[in-house]
Amino acid sequence: MDVINVGVGEIGVSNKSGSVVKTYALGSCVALIFIAPKYNAVGLAHIALPDSTFSNGKSRELPGYFADLAIPKLIDEFKKLGVKKNSEVVVKMTGGAKIMDPQGRFNIGKRNVLATKKILWKYKLGAIKEDVGKNFSRTVSVSVDTKDIVVSSPGRGEWKL
Repeated sequence: MDVINVGVGEIGVSNKSGSVVKTYALGSCVALIFIAPKYNAVGLAHIALPDSTFSNGKSRELPGYFADLAIPKLIDEFKKLGVKKNSEVVVKMTGGAKIMDPQGRFNIGKRNVLATKKILWKYKLGAIKEDVGKNFSRTVSVSVDTKDIVVSSPGRGEWKL
């Protein structure tokens, strides 16, 4: 099995049989998952912040870091795999937890989720399933062969999205 590890701000895509795209320890970050069954393609962006406006150059290095840049980049990567229309893509997401912010002062997780949804709508896309919020971290993997999305969290086990 070929595992494509996606770090914070990175994007991973594959249409290679036997591949799994995986990201670890999502707290307030959002894992945005694209699946194009017709093209046997899966992709994942590990989004850390809602907006690249104040990125100080990070947007060029890691466009997946910001929701406003990650989504068009993920769409672009899917086009390289042959996907012709956004309507051929199934979207799911997880993450956006309230971590290390007990008073809800910054609400980064919630802001990441809302920004991701808003930008998806701009591209006429929307998540058909999501597991967002709450107060625990998540690890996510997506299989090219089965298109299964497995989410896990310490002490909570694993479940399918």
